[in-house]
Amino acid sequence: MPLAIRHLDGWRIRTPHGTALVARQGAQLLSYTPAGEPPLVWLSERAHFTPGRPVRGGVPVCWPWFAAYARNPPAVRDSVGAPADAPSHGWVRQADWHLVAQRVEADAAELELGFDAPPGCAPGWRHDARLVLRIRCGRELSLALSVHNRGAQACTTALALHTYLAVSDSRQVAIDGLQGHDYLDMAQGWTRRRQHGPVRLDGETDRLYLATGAPVLVRDHGWGRNIRVASGASRSTVVWNPGPAKAGRLDDLADDAWPRMLCVETARALDDALTLAPGQRATVSVALSTQRVRAGRSAGH
Repeated sequence: MPLAIRHLDGWRIRTPHGTALVARQGAQLLSYTPAGEPPLVWLSERAHFTPGRPVRGGVPVCWPWFAAYARNPPAVRDSVGAPADAPSHGWVRQADWHLVAQRVEADAAELELGFDAPPGCAPGWRHDARLVLRIRCGRELSLALSVHNRGAQACTTALALHTYLAVSDSRQVAIDGLQGHDYLDMAQGWTRRRQHGPVRLDGETDRLYLATGAPVLVRDHGWGRNIRVASGASRSTVVWNPGPAKAGRLDDLADDAWPRMLCVETARALDDALTLAPGQRATVSVALSTQRVRAGRSAGH
């Protein structure tokens, strides 16, 4: 159902399994709450709903680069051609997308939004690409981002589905599925480290895990559930939480909100960047689901 989300156009999706809000700007899933549960996808209570400004929370679509532009590999920078001071995470999350299709089934609903990126649509951009994001709310929540190179030259981009998850207390959760993987600690000068045991958050966390592929499990004993994050066609995973100091510097995040969220992001970044030949397309996806467990059980058991 179309609706106005403060100053942004969007849609509300209701199914027997949950309720979602989606903004036209950025094709951004803003929130999702499974039936009978706390929210699964987190939205900041101080988020800006102003045209042209990023919205804090939900699942922002990051493209055609990820994080700071200068940190992207030469293949991405040469392909994208953006100015050195370009904003983090690209420009499609602040642009309006168009409705491609919507489908309603007995126990699920889908929304497809598209974005055309012809040459010259952004500073330095010389390719012709089309993006389509499919959001499906059913027994699980899934998002699939398709990138189609419609131009005559190969195109290399980075991307992410920047999922904000709602949790009872990020300091008490354990994140499984990343053990044994190397990661770049972006909060500590991009130092390369190895993950031993489950990921536990302590202060600001900003890590890009390399060569990933298996589902990630967020064990939240405070809310008595596990969150399963299953990514498709992605071999880089980002875990992010601002911690108290950085949260205090963000005007769209309450000072005490950081323990109630964490990000597990499905990415194609650095060596995992996406190269498409002329006419080629690829789809990167994430599926989110929850499993009830006995509240109060120790995280990681």
